Amino acid sequence: MADLLVTAGVDRVLTLTLHSPQVHGFFSVPVDHLHALRELAAHFRDRDLSRTVVVAPDLGYAKSAADFARRLGVPVAAGSKERLSDTQVRINAIIGEVDDRDVIVIDDEISRGTTVFELLERLREHHVRSVAVACTHGLFAAGSLEKLAAEVSEVVCTNSAPVPADHPRLRVLSVAPALAGAISRIHDGESVSALFQV
Repeated sequence: MADLLVTAGVDRVLTLTLHSPQVHGFFSVPVDHLHALRELAAHFRDRDLSRTVVVAPDLGYAKSAADFARRLGVPVAAGSKERLSDTQVRINAIIGEVDDRDVIVIDDEISRGTTVFELLERLREHHVRSVAVACTHGLFAAGSLEKLAAEVSEVVCTNSAPVPADHPRLRVLSVAPALAGAISRIHDGESVSALFQV
């Protein structure tokens, strides 16, 4: 796909929260890989976070979760995930302190929610006080939004993908300003990384 885009005339790529960051290495043109952690953190920042911990569903997203937690000034934890098949995962343990805490689960995308639902099972075993879920790409396939909203206090995603009709527990944040800012900086020859400062 990278080669097809370049062959078609693309000379620069601006993308948002790739599922595998290594993908930008397949391009022979410059790639600016943005994320929505700033927008997601801003949504939670004005709350009482004194008993809050950010939890990544797996160790693969732990670095981004740590960045998100730093923006909120709270600790971070992560699930130890094992993928059993395309549709089945097992989280054996949670690394970090989550007992009696308010949890914000952060992930890059939620499609069917398989990993998040498994993580919720482990979190219940730790008697957490509340759980909110945040992601960049809310795909919410196979009725996962309704199932998820029934188990958590809030679901937050961006408008990077079309989302289902209004849901009382879903909050959709716009990434248009971030993309516009990046395009403007690229056009003016300025640093795109400045957009990622807290």
